[in-house]
Amino acid sequence: MGVARLLAKGWIVFCLFAGAYTFAHAAMAGSPIPAALAPVGVAVLLFGAMGVLFIAGYGLSASHRLPHLTQLRFTPGFNELVFLFFLGLSFLVEIAYRPGNGVGIVVSALQAALRLVPGQRAMIGALTRCGLDDGREFAGAFAWLLAFIYVASAVSRLRINAALLRLERKARPEPLGPSGVALALGTAAVVGIQFLFVGTIYNLIGCATFSGVLGAVLIGLGPLALGYLVIAALTNLLAANPEG
Repeated sequence: MGVARLLAKGWIVFCLFAGAYTFAHAAMAGSPIPAALAPVGVAVLLFGAMGVLFIAGYGLSASHRLPHLTQLRFTPGFNELVFLFFLGLSFLVEIAYRPGNGVGIVVSALQAALRLVPGQRAMIGALTRCGLDDGREFAGAFAWLLAFIYVASAVSRLRINAALLRLERKARPEPLGPSGVALALGTAAVVGIQFLFVGTIYNLIGCATFSGVLGAVLIGLGPLALGYLVIAALTNLLAANPEG
């Protein structure tokens, strides 16, 4: 779970989520599927490839050699599978749910419970300020619920994953070193907590951005991505300690 690999994973997930959201809304608006899929697919491929190339360049410049194919891990682990499953649920809720779809008691209870999260309250304030709703509050609450479940699930496997990471680094050491990676991911996690969990970012972005694709990514993907980042930081922190 090095920095380059984490950046590549995050960029790919961001591009796919944004592309899928754009395509789904274009299809629901009545656009023919081929006409909606072609430009979105090209944009996702170009932006995804561009980001991965930059990240691969960083990894190559740091290690001064390309990894052997046997050192690359193509299959996702259990945490990644859970993350992808939850991300799919969050995406479906953000696309499909609209106020008045039913299950009012459940929705109201979930929204009320997740208002304990400062970032959720800040998001509601931004929605009110911008005159937006359209199910965004429930989508945000559902994403935070999934993020908390994911973190609680992944915490129980921290020591196992840290041990696996230490074994992996014996075969392919990190250019930044174990402590450097832990510091970088820990700093990123603290910034993410301030921006998303505390809610600072909702006071920084404008209504036009909040109502567009970036706002949708922030609502549906942001909490889960923060949870993944926190787990990655904790795993690397434990892996940096041989006795951890």
